Amino acid sequence: MLAAACIATPPPDATNSPAPSEVVTPSTPAPTPTLVPQPSDAPAVSFTRADLTRGSSSGVTGTGPLVLAADGLATSAYDDPYGQSGIAYQSGSWTSDWIPVAFAFDELVASWNAETPATTWIKLEMQARGAGRETKLYTMMTWASGDTDIHRTSTPGQRSADGDVNIDTFKRADGAAPLDSYRLRVTLYQRSGSTATPSVQLLAAMVSTSFKYEIPSPFDGTAVDLQVPPLSQEEHKGEFPEYDGGGEAWCSPTSTAMVLGALGASPSDDELEKFPGPTYGDPQVDFAARYTYDWNYKGAGNWPSNVAYATRFGLEGFVTRLRSLSEAQRFIATSIPLVASINGDLPGFLFGKTEGHLLVIRGFDTNGDVITNDPAAPTNDDVRKVYGRADFERVWLGGSGGIVYVIYPRGKALPPNVPGLPPNW
Repeated sequence: MLAAACIATPPPDATNSPAPSEVVTPSTPAPTPTLVPQPSDAPAVSFTRADLTRGSSSGVTGTGPLVLAADGLATSAYDDPYGQSGIAYQSGSWTSDWIPVAFAFDELVASWNAETPATTWIKLEMQARGAGRETKLYTMMTWASGDTDIHRTSTPGQRSADGDVNIDTFKRADGAAPLDSYRLRVTLYQRSGSTATPSVQLLAAMVSTSFKYEIPSPFDGTAVDLQVPPLSQEEHKGEFPEYDGGGEAWCSPTSTAMVLGALGASPSDDELEKFPGPTYGDPQVDFAARYTYDWNYKGAGNWPSNVAYATRFGLEGFVTRLRSLSEAQRFIATSIPLVASINGDLPGFLFGKTEGHLLVIRGFDTNGDVITNDPAAPTNDDVRKVYGRADFERVWLGGSGGIVYVIYPRGKALPPNVPGLPPNW
């Protein structure tokens, strides 16, 4: 029996990234927020949106969205290791205030929502501090929604005594001193001669540390099953080599496409013509699938990059960790399906076990078991699957630490966070 291995496909590794601009310390520090204390008996997870109305900037204006200013831009050139060299550009940057965390964290995953018209792109970086020192800046992603100017890419070779970035996740080095705060920096780029500007609506990060989960989590008895179009990653196995050939490699884009379909992402005629590819019989679903496959397999194979392009459809999104299926149920109750990352042995799973797979949580049955749209299915008709609650939490909480993609309509109210715990969405 083969094991599915559908961890978000690593993007092309860049050995070069746009030249950094200076980090400027804010002249008026923001007041320290009142943190919700981290209980010792609960998983340590926290999610914070950077306050775009504060921070420091050079060549960037706005308080959300952030855009390039008319003057004060830096100039240089970028060598795309998988494309053109010497791309002349102008740039500006914005740096958040330091964001305190209620516990010593070991990992950080950043999220962003941005629009990058042709001739523009962005780079997101993170810096942490704790125990009286500040780390270097780590590049989390160089990103554009299209691929006509640069290749979206992570940056390898960033290891230091404090930690490293593994594709999309900063991890504190074993033995490194504790970290208790961080800040984010985004640099906005435009090709020289262009008047277009990126537009950044959201910068956020989830931080966490390891924890032993109590499995299964309690269930309140409320059954719900959201309507999510079923898409199988196996329907086009061996086809479309430009999209990595279908099959096991397609779990993340297939899951994301199912959520887009559930939320009503609507293509234009031009967009349908631009992205030929898999056909499922429904124009809206066809487009979501085609666009997601195209977008993912041109250098965007990491968790937050899968979510970032949702702004194209009037959606918002981010990556976080949930502490239990009880927290996931809060989203399902507000009609927000979730894409979840699992790893391990799962009874009833097509391949028996997985070294990394993504699927959609769409509901719960009367026993509290998990109703999913699992793209690891022979056909679309086989996609809806129910997994035992404890079995699912073992491969989700124990596998990825509860990672989910949260994608939702812009402006929609999210469910309330769990009282007494640091907010994790």
